[in-house]
Amino acid sequence: MSLLFSPLTLPSPNGGLTLPNRIVVAPMCQYNAHDGEATDWHLMHWGNLLNSGAALFTIEATAVLPEGRITPACLGLWDERTEAALADTLQRARRLAPHTAVCIQLAHAGRKASSALPWEGGQLLAAESGGWETFGPSAESQLPSEPPPTALSLARMAEIKAAFVRAAERAQAMGIEAVELHGAHGYLIHEFLSPLANHRDDEYGGSFENRIRFPMEVFAAVRAVFKGPLGMRLSASDWVEGGWDGEQSGVLAQRLKAVGCDFIHVSSGGVSPQQKIPLGAGYQVPLARQVRDASGLLTMAVGLITEPAQAEAILQAGDADLIALARAFLYQPRWGWLAAAALGGTVQATPAYWRCLPREAQAAFGKVSVGMR
Repeated sequence: MSLLFSPLTLPSPNGGLTLPNRIVVAPMCQYNAHDGEATDWHLMHWGNLLNSGAALFTIEATAVLPEGRITPACLGLWDERTEAALADTLQRARRLAPHTAVCIQLAHAGRKASSALPWEGGQLLAAESGGWETFGPSAESQLPSEPPPTALSLARMAEIKAAFVRAAERAQAMGIEAVELHGAHGYLIHEFLSPLANHRDDEYGGSFENRIRFPMEVFAAVRAVFKGPLGMRLSASDWVEGGWDGEQSGVLAQRLKAVGCDFIHVSSGGVSPQQKIPLGAGYQVPLARQVRDASGLLTMAVGLITEPAQAEAILQAGDADLIALARAFLYQPRWGWLAAAALGGTVQATPAYWRCLPREAQAAFGKVSVGMR
């Protein structure tokens, strides 16, 4: 039997969330929000991916504060206005697809906030170009050519922690089933973890215990209010000598598990321009295995996983428990259907689409093709 198409339950205080398969749509920034609000682009995008055959769809990095957005066009969930836009858009998208569990990635971009859109260069925006003040654990810039962020005060850190809590409460109120805290790719939580970005000399910097303190505090505060599955996405390696690495990631995952973490989503990189990433098929899978072995947490593998057989092999080897894909779903929004046909799995499909299936694939959907008159 295919492991990719076997069910899995994400534990949680409210009794857990059972997924019919192990396919996850990873969070993907769309840069199409208006002042933090979801738009018709999100309706189209979410409706498409809720019809993908994946068991869990993750909404893109969603800023908990306006200044925590990566770009001016990033999604937000920091007030009643952004909550109303996100809730309405998600409700409409969910009506257009079979029931699919939804996760949201809550984020603060830290020193990588206030950036131009990727297709406009992605560099830090000056104030005259619509940029804003950025914050980080230390006054250390991402790039030598950029002005440094403002080092966070303890009071400002408390405000950010409270913003994560409020965003999680808003997500819960609109029926989102799971939350993932963004601790990867050089954004704020990752900045605290990495000695490459965190040069603080107080209780939040220096030693491993100090560098994980703020991420742990944020996680515990969100855990206290969110009753569904709660996890964190980690960059398990900075790919820089002396940076954050797999061993530290494994210990952090152990600590998170002890305070109620339900899953870990293992990515890498993003905190330093000095990174040397060994790109290749499944290049982050060994990091997922390392974190899974160290912590025993349910683990998502992600990164250049593109073929159903490749995804299945990762699960069969015990390298991960779930498979997350991003760009593969942008290119092929029904990737889950293709995987079901290839591996003998079963997925749900919207009736309007059943007729697109070749007869040899129809068994994967348990439906008979509807002929045209």
